[in-house]
Amino acid sequence: MAVDCEKVKAFLNEHDRFCRFCGIELTVVKPGYAEAVLTVNPDTLNGRNVVQGGAIMTLADFAYAGAVNSTGVTGVSLNCQTNFIRPGRGKSMKAVASMVHQGRSTAVCSVEVFNDDGKLAATVNITGFIVSNTPVYEQENE
Repeated sequence: MAVDCEKVKAFLNEHDRFCRFCGIELTVVKPGYAEAVLTVNPDTLNGRNVVQGGAIMTLADFAYAGAVNSTGVTGVSLNCQTNFIRPGRGKSMKAVASMVHQGRSTAVCSVEVFNDDGKLAATVNITGFIVSNTPVYEQENE
């Protein structure tokens, strides 16, 4: 079954209320690949006036969601391993997620997070669980 990547993007952008609250949006979704953007605002900054690590993790996780769900399954994160390279700065940050492996029950994705000057801010490796072999936009909300 062919998955409609635009439906995946629209579904996740509409239904992930926390990402909407944080100012995070999927901008590109292709099979096994996704990009998400965080609009930096005062509420995303920590006490050192740089983007809070949890905001960067949420951005990476949302890009992962786009990438894994673009393959026609419904997947969720199980484990994330993050390396913060440099502080999050600028008006926006972008996460680029690429699937590394997808099996019957698990998926592995590599995510790179960039500041708006194109410099690498973090790398995130995410292992996920395949909840269903049905596209996310066909799932019933829990």
